[in-house]
Amino acid sequence: MADEPAFFSNTGQSKEESPSGEWFRTQQSLSLASACLQAPGVLLFAIGCRRRDFALFLSHWRRRGTRAVEISPLALDLPVFPSLHSTTGRLKHRTGFTGPSTMHRTPHVGIVGAGLAGLRCADVLLDRGFRVTILEARDRIGGRVCQSDVGGFKVDVGPNWIHGTQNNPILDLSNGSKTITHAWGGLQNVIDTSGEPLDEGLVGRISDFIWTTVEDAFEYSRLNRDRIPPGKSLFDFIKEQLGKAEFSEVEKEKCIELSKLWGSYIGSPIDRQSLRFFFLEECLEGTNLFVASTYKKIVDSVAAAALKRAEIHLNEPVIKIEANPRVSGTNHQVRVTTSTGSQYLFDELVTTFPLGWLKQNKTTFQPALPTHLSKAIDNISYGQLEKVYIHFPSAFWEQAPNTGRSTSTKHPLSALQQNPQTSPPEVSPFTEFLTPSYTNHPTTPFWNQQCVSLAALPGPCAHPTLLFYLYGPSATDLISQIHALPPSSKEYHDTINTFLQPFYSRLPGYDPSSLNCHPTAILATQWQRDPWAGNGSYSNFQVGLEAGDRDIEIMREGMGVERGVWFAGEHTAPFVGLGTTSGAYWSGEAVAGRICEFLLAGAAGTGTGATTTASTTTSSSTGIRGERGPGGTDFRALENFFFALIGTRISNLNSNILPRLPYKL
Repeated sequence: MADEPAFFSNTGQSKEESPSGEWFRTQQSLSLASACLQAPGVLLFAIGCRRRDFALFLSHWRRRGTRAVEISPLALDLPVFPSLHSTTGRLKHRTGFTGPSTMHRTPHVGIVGAGLAGLRCADVLLDRGFRVTILEARDRIGGRVCQSDVGGFKVDVGPNWIHGTQNNPILDLSNGSKTITHAWGGLQNVIDTSGEPLDEGLVGRISDFIWTTVEDAFEYSRLNRDRIPPGKSLFDFIKEQLGKAEFSEVEKEKCIELSKLWGSYIGSPIDRQSLRFFFLEECLEGTNLFVASTYKKIVDSVAAAALKRAEIHLNEPVIKIEANPRVSGTNHQVRVTTSTGSQYLFDELVTTFPLGWLKQNKTTFQPALPTHLSKAIDNISYGQLEKVYIHFPSAFWEQAPNTGRSTSTKHPLSALQQNPQTSPPEVSPFTEFLTPSYTNHPTTPFWNQQCVSLAALPGPCAHPTLLFYLYGPSATDLISQIHALPPSSKEYHDTINTFLQPFYSRLPGYDPSSLNCHPTAILATQWQRDPWAGNGSYSNFQVGLEAGDRDIEIMREGMGVERGVWFAGEHTAPFVGLGTTSGAYWSGEAVAGRICEFLLAGAAGTGTGATTTASTTTSSSTGIRGERGPGGTDFRALENFFFALIGTRISNLNSNILPRLPYKL
C-alpha cells in the first residue's frame, strides 16, 4: 500500500492534529481496510476524520468503485452482536460447551433488575440457551419505565420520549407493538420573567442564537475535549458566545434566561453541564418522538421472553453480592443475598442497578469494588428530573382565539420538529416559562419551568392535561413539600396546584372564574425519593469531570472478566444512548453478548476467557478495553461494527448526530 495517501498510515496525523478521532492507522486496521477494498461497493468507514481528509480519502478510493461513509466516533461503541439471534450454536452442554465454571451443564446467569436493560439481557441469554434468574426489588417489572393514571388516562411516570429514529431499536419495538408516537410541530411559547409573552421577533432571534450555540458547543466539545478545562460549563460557553453577538444588554439577559431550559433535558441546572463532555449528550439522528400511548406495550414486548422462560423473583432487594476473583480451573460462582434472606448462586451475574443506587450502596459488593470502578461511579453525576401531570376538565388553553397573548418561535434543534404530514397547531403545545418574578420562590437563578399540552396528542391519546418538567432546585423544593402526603389527599393536590398555578394561569384562555381552569387530578413523580431508582432520574455529566468517557467505559466493563459481575444500564450505554431507553436496551444486549463471548472463548481455550484474568485486570486499570479516545481505537469493536454493517447492508449512516432533545424522562 505504498501508493496510499500519507494519512492512511501509521505515521499519519498525530492526535494533536486530529483531536476528533483517527484513521485506521495500525497494521490490523490497514489489513482490514485492504481486504475490504478488494470488492467494489464495499463500505469503508472513516472514524471521526476531519472533512478535509475525508474528501481526499474519497477522491483516492472512488476510482475503485468504493462507497465511503463517514460516521461519528460516538457511534463506534454501538453494540453489534449479529449472531445473538441465531438459532444455531446455543450454549448448552450437549453442544460441547466445556467452560471451566460450567462444565457439563447449562450456564446459570443472574440478573439484578427487571428494567429494560435486564429484560433485554435476559432475552438474548435465553435465546442462546442460558438459564436465567431475575431478581427485582420492586413488585413489578419495568424499572424506571412505568405508568400511572391521572384523570382516568394512562401516563408515563418514567420516560416519555424515543430519542432519534435512525437505527433505534426502541422505535422498532414501538412499531412492532403498535405503540402510538407523535412528532410535535415546531412552535414554542415563551413567557417572560414578568409573566407576559416575549416579543415574537426577539424570541425568534434569541431562540436561533441559543440552539445554534448549542450545536456549536457539541462540535467544540468533540474537537477540543482534552483542551477544555474540566470546570468550564455549557453555560460559560453560551455566555462567551453571547459576548460576540449583536444583542442589546436586555436581549442578552433574555438569551441567558432562555438557555436555562437545558436543565430540563439533563435534570440539573445548565451551569452544572460540563462543556468538556458535552458531546456525551449527543444521540441518534432523526426525530425525537413523544410516546403518546405510553411505553407499556414496548416494555411488554421486551419482557415477553423473560416472563415466559426466565425465573423472576419480585420484591427481592439485593443486599449483598459476594464475588471473589476467578481462579483458573475452578468452579467460580457469585453468591447473591436478598433482604428476604434468600441466597442465590450464579455462574455469572449482571447488575443493572441505577447509577444513583451504586453511588449509595457500594458496600453491597464483597470484596470491595476495584478502585478505578468505584471512582468512575463517583465521577459521573445523576440528574433529578421530575414531572407533574395536571389534569383539567377541558383544555382551556386551546379554546381561546389567538389574541397575541402567546409568542411562538421555531425551535430548530429540539424535538419540536415539523411533522410534514400535519399542520402545526394554532396554539403551541410547548411553553417555556423563564425564571419568574411573579411568584415567590427560594433565591436561585434556576426556577424556569416547561410544560407540554397533552391535548395536542393524536386523537385517541389526547387528554386535557399539562405535563410540567421540573429539575434542580425547583424539583427538590416541590418534592420536599409533598413526599409525606398521600397522593389522594386534598393537601397533596393543593400543594402542587399552589406551586404550578402561577405558571399555567399565564396560558391563553385562563379564567379563574371558570371551572375548566381548575385542575381535577394531579400526579407528581418523586424519583428523588425512590431508593430503587437511586434517588434521581438518569446520568449526566457535571463540571469538574476529567475523564467522563473513560468513566463510562469503566462502568461498562464492570468486573465481569475478573469476578463474574457485569454491569448494565443507561449509565453503561453506548455514548449515543446514555441516559435513554435506547441506551438501557442496548446495554443489556451488549453485556449479554460479552458474556457469550467470554464463556465461548473460555470453552474453546482461546485465551480470552477466565484464564486471562490477570492480563485483563491490568488493562482495566490502565487503559480500558474498548476505549476510543484520542490515541487509541478498539479495533475488535471496529471490526465487529464494520462487518455487521456490511452484513446488514446499512449504507446510509452519516455524522450529523443530533442532541438528545427534549427530555429523557
